[in-house]
Amino acid sequence: MRIYLRTFSLCIVIALLSLVFLFSKHDAKGFSAVLKQDRAPMEPSVPKNLNGVKSKQQAAGTTSHRPRDVAHKVSAAGQRETVELAAVACGERHEEAVNMLKSAAMLSSRALRFHIFAEEQLHASIKTTLDSWPAFIQAKFSYVVHPISFPHENHEEWSQLFKPCASQRLFLPMILKEVDSLLYMDTDVLFLQPVELIWDMLTRFNSTQLVAMAPEHEEPRIAWYSRFSRHPYYGKTGINSGVMLMNLTRMRMTQFRNDMTSVGLHWDELLMPLLQKYKLNITWGDQDLINIIFHYNPEMVLPFPCHWNYRPDHCIYGSNCIPAEEEGVFMLHGNRGVFHSDKQPAFKAVYDAFKHVSCIILVATSPITKLINRCFFLAVHIWRGSHELLLVTPGGGAERNHSHILWESQSFLYQRTWKVCEEDSENASSRWLSCSAAAE
Repeated sequence: MRIYLRTFSLCIVIALLSLVFLFSKHDAKGFSAVLKQDRAPMEPSVPKNLNGVKSKQQAAGTTSHRPRDVAHKVSAAGQRETVELAAVACGERHEEAVNMLKSAAMLSSRALRFHIFAEEQLHASIKTTLDSWPAFIQAKFSYVVHPISFPHENHEEWSQLFKPCASQRLFLPMILKEVDSLLYMDTDVLFLQPVELIWDMLTRFNSTQLVAMAPEHEEPRIAWYSRFSRHPYYGKTGINSGVMLMNLTRMRMTQFRNDMTSVGLHWDELLMPLLQKYKLNITWGDQDLINIIFHYNPEMVLPFPCHWNYRPDHCIYGSNCIPAEEEGVFMLHGNRGVFHSDKQPAFKAVYDAFKHVSCIILVATSPITKLINRCFFLAVHIWRGSHELLLVTPGGGAERNHSHILWESQSFLYQRTWKVCEEDSENASSRWLSCSAAAE
């Protein structure tokens, strides 16, 4: 098992460092040109809580590195608008958050603006980390570090719902009033495809849709909500809020149907009554409240495929995310702590590779994601103890090998995993020096 973990981890690390540096130089120039016009002197931000008064945390706790505020309306796919991305990091979660942002910066070909909500004592650490990244990476993004902010009268109740600070996402429409659209990410998510691919789903929203999320599960017979939920939920299996694409303007303006009043309520009017009614029946905190809201307003949700929010549930009891098998994993969600344990070594290996890589490479194309996906699926099948292996080459159905290969022993399976990764990253070691030089 140790040989497997070492070889797979090494495979992923080599993949991260094996792209040609010419791509980096080319994209870095493009990003500098894009942000040159949009970047202005940094302005301090003094967030207020939801009652319109200054947050309990000091204004100095907010770190703002951002271009001037502009409206980010939904535009045609391919336009270089700024992608607004948010994460909430409390306690030890701030390291996960930084790793998630690193994966976004690596793979995006557009300008990014990060909104990081964190406890005051974490602000300096987050800022130091982001500011330490190479200049050609910093040219790709701006960021604002916000304090945690809940309604004053119910601060403790909201802040401790499910996990510390997790319910902050419910209040983003009211806090980020100048932001039109936003991609919210749990900290335990990694991008394996460019951010703009999911951002462009905003152009698919019809006149009633205002959020896009993936189903909580693909199979109702083994889904948590369909088996155990004690409250209403969206669709047949519920929705997972770990990756949540939102049109905040529509969310602020819309009146939501509910089971408490005969008239619709705005988002900020709905949250507290909903919590009071269902707090004894919910298990997953704010995600359960989101499910209840969209149970009564299903037309407002654009469901997206499971490979945009790929979790252990999709492979632990057998593979049940067909899009991931056919096209690869686009976003890897290591919920249940699998990024930090040996329960799912394939998840942990990908996370560790992003965490420990010393050189961040701009990626506008997808060779790295194809390699990571191939190694990931090989490892998942190995870990399930299966002698029946499905080889998947992401990038299109035509590239998929539908045949099942029966191997004589697990040890040969491990060797095959290394062999596939090694062949795809041939001569990668010779690029270490140029990669390190680029980082400096």
